[in-house]
Amino acid sequence: MNQATLTPTAEAAKTAAKKLSLKENYALLTRDLGWEPTYQKPEDVFRHAQFEGIQIHDWEKWEDPFRLTMDAYWKYQGEKERKLYAILDAFQQNNAQFNVSDVRYLQALKIFINGVIGMEYASHRGFNIVGREFPGTAARIAAQMQAIDELRHAQTQTHALSHYNKYFAGMSEFPYQYDRTWYLSIPKSFFEDAVSSGPFEFVVGICFAFEYVLTNLVFMPWMSGAAYNGDMSTVSFGFSAQSDEARHMTLGIEVIKFLLEQDPANVPIVQGWIDKWFWRGYRLLSLVAAMMDYMLPKRVMSWAEAWEIYYEQNGGALFADLARYGIRPPRHADVTVKEKAHVSHQLWSTFYQFRHAAGFPVWLPSEDEQQWLAAKYPDTFDRYYRPRYAHWAAMEQAGTPFANATLPQLCQVCQWPLLFTEPDDPTQICYREESYLGEKFHCCSDGCREIFAKEPQKYVHAHLPVHQIYQGSYFLPDVNPTAPDFNPLVQALRYMGITAGLDGGDFQGHVDAQNWERWTQRPASMHDPMQTLLQPLQRQQA
Repeated sequence: MNQATLTPTAEAAKTAAKKLSLKENYALLTRDLGWEPTYQKPEDVFRHAQFEGIQIHDWEKWEDPFRLTMDAYWKYQGEKERKLYAILDAFQQNNAQFNVSDVRYLQALKIFINGVIGMEYASHRGFNIVGREFPGTAARIAAQMQAIDELRHAQTQTHALSHYNKYFAGMSEFPYQYDRTWYLSIPKSFFEDAVSSGPFEFVVGICFAFEYVLTNLVFMPWMSGAAYNGDMSTVSFGFSAQSDEARHMTLGIEVIKFLLEQDPANVPIVQGWIDKWFWRGYRLLSLVAAMMDYMLPKRVMSWAEAWEIYYEQNGGALFADLARYGIRPPRHADVTVKEKAHVSHQLWSTFYQFRHAAGFPVWLPSEDEQQWLAAKYPDTFDRYYRPRYAHWAAMEQAGTPFANATLPQLCQVCQWPLLFTEPDDPTQICYREESYLGEKFHCCSDGCREIFAKEPQKYVHAHLPVHQIYQGSYFLPDVNPTAPDFNPLVQALRYMGITAGLDGGDFQGHVDAQNWERWTQRPASMHDPMQTLLQPLQRQQA
């Protein structure tokens, strides 16, 4: 039929027949962008795709459940950016930093800005590397989108928290402190361990073990805590990132199923990575445990409750589903269940002992807060931790507050001080040794010891801050160790970006507490403000 003689109905039918399906359109805008190398060998182009032992027979089996193309991605993210920055602008214009529950809440944000933002950027770098190393086009595009996501998260978190930096101490040097401060070596070493792994281990460790299994512990109870304490700036970037996190989690489960379905030989390799990165991620999240239980003036839930919901219940269902592939729950998952009633108290006790070397002030929990902790931890808090706080409170009242003047032994793998106790005996510090090339190395748990034993060549090179201080390498070039007034601790803190007497120490008398009372005419309370309001009514009802 001649084109000129087509009827309107035939013309419409021909146009409709040319329209591509969503799947076809997605394939053209993703997989069709790849090509096969001709003048270079594939193994030379993708140099790291083989050495981990993973067998991939058909990259076309990789599916993106979101069917997201790059043009759609930019439109979607651009709309989220407009909404996010409108909220951030309104927050700043209205001086809403003074509407948060208490200035103690701001101390938790110091850990967030100094630790989490560096992790986001490290994750961005890692996914850039993965996007270069995967032979599969669809997998490279997925990695590219997540790399952009992680960079966006680092930027939006920086912008949201930069407003607080105008008013509160301890937030201005976050890139510097991330590289040097002792307790920030924990998140830094986590991502450096991942980035220095192979591409398949990286995506299993980050996309699955961390993003899919554990990240809800950050973006659900912690962001809820921010909302409950009046911090709409943090809530806004958290919710803006949460849709990205949903995509990352979906990518994580897709990665696992893709690898397991490609070849049975992949199963033991993937299982080993799940064991390793679950434990490494769990140890990292000890920071969140302390923040939830001790640093939120108005609490949403305890760490133990969050762990039960977001790992024991959700993770249990996940690994029951993966059992058909031959995957079992991570090793030492039972230890995390035993530790959930202890880990936040042990970590906060450690920060209290070393508060002079922290980038934020620390306090002992008030009586109201101890009652809340006792209710949430009925089997452990009153028995093991309340007496410790009572003893330290008596020392403060006597004018002789306790501080640990020594430097702690660090775990060679997770880099936490050896502060955790035996899973079945909370009165004994958990201490493990491993030998390599005639030297002894120390670990905080069976989980970390087993990780070290499998890759000792990697972990003997760990950059441990305490070791660096003892070796004399944690001093700035202008320091003279032979000077009469040389103080190694002060100079080590200066190297870390911590100003002695300003950034850390006791909360009472801290510059943030003083400014808060002056600016808001409200005391920097050591009590939950809502409880203070309710106590007269409770006494009247009694």
